[in-house]
Amino acid sequence: MSDYHTPVLLEESLEALAIEPSGVYVDATFGGGGHSAGILRRLGSRGRLIAFDKDPEALANAPKDDRLILVHNNFRFVHNFVKYKGFDKVDGILADLGVSSHQFDTSERGFSFRFDAPLDMRMNPLASRNAEDIVNTYPEEDLERILRIYGEAENSRRAAALIFFARTRAAVHTTGDLCRALEPVLPKMQEHKYLAKVFQALRIEVNGEMEDLRGLMEGAMKSLRSGGRIAVITYHSLEDRIVKNYFKAGNIDGEVERDAMGRGESPYTLVNRKPVLPCEEEISGNTRARSAKLRAAIRR
Repeated sequence: MSDYHTPVLLEESLEALAIEPSGVYVDATFGGGGHSAGILRRLGSRGRLIAFDKDPEALANAPKDDRLILVHNNFRFVHNFVKYKGFDKVDGILADLGVSSHQFDTSERGFSFRFDAPLDMRMNPLASRNAEDIVNTYPEEDLERILRIYGEAENSRRAAALIFFARTRAAVHTTGDLCRALEPVLPKMQEHKYLAKVFQALRIEVNGEMEDLRGLMEGAMKSLRSGGRIAVITYHSLEDRIVKNYFKAGNIDGEVERDAMGRGESPYTLVNRKPVLPCEEEISGNTRARSAKLRAAIRR
């Protein structure tokens, strides 16, 4: 499993869940199965783990274990599937929102600018829309919005204009085509950093990641028992802000709803006031962990 993906903040996330041997848990992002394997090691024979992944290649890593229930579907439907699988509530939910190393390193998946490959970026290969569709069909103002909001890319307007101009001459089919179109806007000595923002923005749009995360956070509030725990590992500020706001107030805006008397209460109690970050040793062994943040909370 480690060749497929190295789990980030493994021990820290398992500790945050405070796993009970007979409990029911959800791994919302199975990936290489590292976090799931850690949960299963802590579960007894009566414990159960429901593991989600949109990518069938990820689920192919699953071990043979009667306690493991695999769901090839989007984690935004977590509450529906918890009910469908026969559980009223669960004791804990874990989500590692990063793209797996396998997806980044498989050139034909199109997640990385390190390869000249088809512009794909679909986490679910069966999804109808890919990055090539977006780059070649979205209006220029929508491209700018995606780059600015999802990538937090500087000069997003010029970058969108360059993509739009490139596709008027010839369709942008590959990651290499996209990188070449963006060359005039790439800052010297920081080309890779800028391209990473562009590719992040397109990946988020292709996979509807922000909408999925909102669905997960809403479903988690419905699925967790009182005292149940949720741990989420994020990799960029947009994800982290959404998780932080839901833990603070139970909604995407982070505003606690108050009654007529001005009384309001968060649906969660924080496990740690500040996010847990990977140590230097973990980052040196897995550079993709460097931007990870772990937030955990307990359902009131």
